[in-house]
Amino acid sequence: MGGWGLVTPRQDLLRAPGERILRWPHPRLAAHVSSYVAHDLPDAGANSWQVTPLSVLTWMIDFEAPDRGPEIPDSPVLGLRDGPLRLEQSGASRGILVTLTPRGSYALFGIPLRELTNAAVAASDLLPAELLTEQLAEAPDWPERFRLLDEYLAARLAHGPGLAAPVRYAWDRLSAGPVRVDALAREIGWSRQHLNARFREQIGLNPRTVGRIARLNRVLALMNREPSLSWAEVAYSGGYSDQAHLVREFRALTACSPTEAGKPGLFVWAGPLSPRKK
Repeated sequence: MGGWGLVTPRQDLLRAPGERILRWPHPRLAAHVSSYVAHDLPDAGANSWQVTPLSVLTWMIDFEAPDRGPEIPDSPVLGLRDGPLRLEQSGASRGILVTLTPRGSYALFGIPLRELTNAAVAASDLLPAELLTEQLAEAPDWPERFRLLDEYLAARLAHGPGLAAPVRYAWDRLSAGPVRVDALAREIGWSRQHLNARFREQIGLNPRTVGRIARLNRVLALMNREPSLSWAEVAYSGGYSDQAHLVREFRALTACSPTEAGKPGLFVWAGPLSPRKK
């Protein structure tokens, strides 16, 4: 599913200045891992973050973890969501955020992603990563940390389970463009009820919700390619009935308006960004 992985309101980003570096994983991991975002943020006092993952599950690898309260563990894995997550945190924060596709998450964690939906689970409950975290924290620089992550994930993913072929097909079709769930079920050869049940078990959300998220993701990808477009033009190109429809859907999924989030450059994270590897 193309587009941005995370939506965070502009004001939340500006309240937490610091170093942020986006890198893409090795091309052989592209179907499983969407991005790495390294960060080194000084203590800016108590802060509030609103984060909406779109089409990705996230694994925060903490080298230095802030206080996120009792409900969010250190080095948390966040499942797919049908709404935003509000985080209250304080203290310095240093680590790497890994964004994973459902295919990658299913292979890496080896559990039905329904168990992670709208939840935050300690990575230590899902996989052995203590040694990796130590190696990453002790590495001399960010490029070496990204290389170590590539190696670790490639080795783990090579032996992980795969999504059922019809579920993977449904995800790809929903990601590519608009499709009715009943038509998708007929293509697969399942009933709509069976598709909903199997898809939700392995992916974590139902096909209709994933279709809405996919449409919003395509809109954000369009804004990345053509940032000069007005929101009305974006709404028309994205298949929304009008700009008000786009704003309603944006608010329903992210709890903020397109204007509050800002245009690309702030949709994911502020800070220096690297070009995608060729």
